[in-house]
Amino acid sequence: MEIGLSMDVAFLIKEYFKGAESNLSIDVFDALTLNSVYSNVLRVLTSHFEIETSVLQSLSYCFYEILDNVHIHSGKPLGTAITHFDSENDVLKILIADDGKGIRASLSENAKYKDIDEGEALRLCLEDSVTDGKGMGFGLYATSRLMKEVGLEFIIHSGHHKLIDKDGDISIVQNGLWQGTIVYMEICTNIDVNPDDVVENRTDIEAEFNEPFLESDELNTLW
Repeated sequence: MEIGLSMDVAFLIKEYFKGAESNLSIDVFDALTLNSVYSNVLRVLTSHFEIETSVLQSLSYCFYEILDNVHIHSGKPLGTAITHFDSENDVLKILIADDGKGIRASLSENAKYKDIDEGEALRLCLEDSVTDGKGMGFGLYATSRLMKEVGLEFIIHSGHHKLIDKDGDISIVQNGLWQGTIVYMEICTNIDVNPDDVVENRTDIEAEFNEPFLESDELNTLW
């Protein structure tokens, strides 16, 4: 698929996937193709039997929610998803980016957050039920819960600020401008997690993943 000229994909690859340039999956999506990109990426990841099923079950929910955030909150029609799986080191890298209005501008549409600064917006967006009013404010919160279990590095870059969660140490730093939002996850894929804990039992993400992505004989091996 053609990559929009307004999205600096070369920068994203250089910044987050250095050394893996020849083995990346790059997908551009809009509201009409979001579901197919989501399904295609998850099917490819499911084919890697080295990745723990519980990680994929949890990730499937978070990945869809972040893709959907682009559609709902960015104000731009297109987003970009980049993935890379390092099977030798059991590390999965996923990045979702847009060149839209950014997190602070989005949250400020909710009167409750109209006066927050950019750094505080990045911190708040990982809390439960923080939203601009167009969603539930649960997707990034659930993602942060997953990353506490299996995350090696979790980055959100929006505007002139970047939130970095590395080994459980969270910092917010001033950074070069990214017009829009980047969400980057570096995940250890050989750790078993409890998907119900990730979403605080609010939805059955195991069933939501198993039905479309696992064959019946694969399901039998899970028990």
